[in-house]
Amino acid sequence: MAASRPLVSVYDEKGQSTGKSVLLPAVFRAPIRTDIVNFVHDQMRRNKRQAHAVSTKAGEQTSAESWGTGRAVARIPRVRGGGTHRSGQGAFGNMCRGGRMYAPLKVWRKWHRKINLKQRRYALVSALAASGVPSLVLARGHSIETVPEIPLVLSDKIQDIKKTKEAVGILRKVGAWNDILKVYASKHTRAGVGKMRNRRTVMKRGPVIIYDKDNGVKKAFRNIPGVSLLSVERLNLLRLAPGGHVGRFVIWTESAFKKLDALYGTWSKKSQEKVDFNLPQPMMTNSDLGRLLKAFEIQSVLRPPIKRQARRKVKKNPLKNIGLMARLNPYATVQKRQTLLRQLKGRRTGTTAETKAAARKERSHASVKAKRLSGVNLVKQTKTQKSAGTTKTTTVTTSTKTTVATKSK
Repeated sequence: MAASRPLVSVYDEKGQSTGKSVLLPAVFRAPIRTDIVNFVHDQMRRNKRQAHAVSTKAGEQTSAESWGTGRAVARIPRVRGGGTHRSGQGAFGNMCRGGRMYAPLKVWRKWHRKINLKQRRYALVSALAASGVPSLVLARGHSIETVPEIPLVLSDKIQDIKKTKEAVGILRKVGAWNDILKVYASKHTRAGVGKMRNRRTVMKRGPVIIYDKDNGVKKAFRNIPGVSLLSVERLNLLRLAPGGHVGRFVIWTESAFKKLDALYGTWSKKSQEKVDFNLPQPMMTNSDLGRLLKAFEIQSVLRPPIKRQARRKVKKNPLKNIGLMARLNPYATVQKRQTLLRQLKGRRTGTTAETKAAARKERSHASVKAKRLSGVNLVKQTKTQKSAGTTKTTTVTTSTKTTVATKSK
């Protein structure tokens, strides 16, 4: 990480080291809070919007009235008249063709957002700190493989150049031109309606050059695609973290780099340019969690790892698993063996349970047939007897005759 390197080398316009070194400003050791950067970036982007609305008459410039109920149609207002397709069509509603939109836009909507000053400053120092970490700059997509050092600091001579040809030569010498070639290759047509509104093409972002004094540097670099220029006293989060993504490739001038401590201060000394501002204190003094967990102080108080894995036992059904049933009931195996022997014996003699049931059914059918032939009552027998002093009625129904007898006492 950049925080582990206290000195940063200064390079000249030819890409050679000048032999001078500058102290790494404390802002590069500030905590990198991507959540705060994303939030502040989103709020700042809203402040560039222009108020827009739709006409108050849009979708309602017709004389339409509902037909009411009883005509098997929806109660939406319908266009009057006849003789045209438009008559009878629904109007006014947001679900109708040619109707107004739902909740029409008004110019008095809350377009802009107020952002807390400390949040803005926190997001800015986070973006600056992320620009000094090579892995984050690479992760953002910049081509910095040929750059000698991150953060890259150039001598103040580049503030005096006025020609774009000289600016291109400097970028080639310091190894930053590959990032510009990536910008050239990324140019493509915008997706969406913006291609018809004078913003037809889009391209990626290249390096941002932060200077202290503009003696022509802005004019020299402004025509190179993807390059942004910022004054160190007027840094902008929208340029340092485009899209809310930290890690933009930053090229510093020596004087601008030295001015960072005076602008943002340290944890022990307040800023000289901003009122009552110190660098935000990180929640962890060492954010290398892997190194922390392997430290002796932590490992010495931890219990040893549990290497024996406890497997979850599958609960078995004793009705389906004979081994488990034998453990619960040792006599179950004897019973099962006897049952199997009986079934095998029945199969040998041909008297299985199915054959026994069929024989029983056949015998019952034969007995019923014999009783019918002998005239025995099989249809219905009802007897109603009352207690003493009442009428006794007996109804007998046979297959041949019916007798009703009544006795009175």
